[in-house]
Amino acid sequence: MLHNPETWVAIAFLGFIAVVIYFKVPPLIAKQLDARADKIRVELDEAKKLREDAQMLFADFQRRQHDAMQTADDIIARAKEDAEILRKESIAELEASLARRQELAEAKIRQAEEKAVAEVQGIAVDVAIAAAAKLMQDGLKDDASDALIDKSIKDLSSQLN
Repeated sequence: MLHNPETWVAIAFLGFIAVVIYFKVPPLIAKQLDARADKIRVELDEAKKLREDAQMLFADFQRRQHDAMQTADDIIARAKEDAEILRKESIAELEASLARRQELAEAKIRQAEEKAVAEVQGIAVDVAIAAAAKLMQDGLKDDASDALIDKSIKDLSSQLN
């Protein structure tokens, strides 16, 4: 039996197991495995916490992005309203300005008409005075003076143009 190699292998294996148990190697291995498991558990907890933090940051980012988009939409809506109000005000100011210019132009036309009428009246007065002076100088009779006045009135239209 001592010559059988399987026997020596079994004896060596039992000796190895005895040495391992004598030096309390299994509790050391278990302790190291427990420490490694605890370290992995701590890392997993930390990773879980980091994941939760990342999810909270992502949710916060999404909320801020939504708020920013809402603010941008509000700004655009206000800008459109302001532009519409400004457009209406500009149209009203333009219409008022055009009305003032039209009134001013009409006033200038009225003044020009009044001036022209005054000039025509002045010319008519000058013609009448000239006719009267000529009548006085010539000492014409009533029929001749009436004819001269009629002729002066007819000539007046040619002198005005």
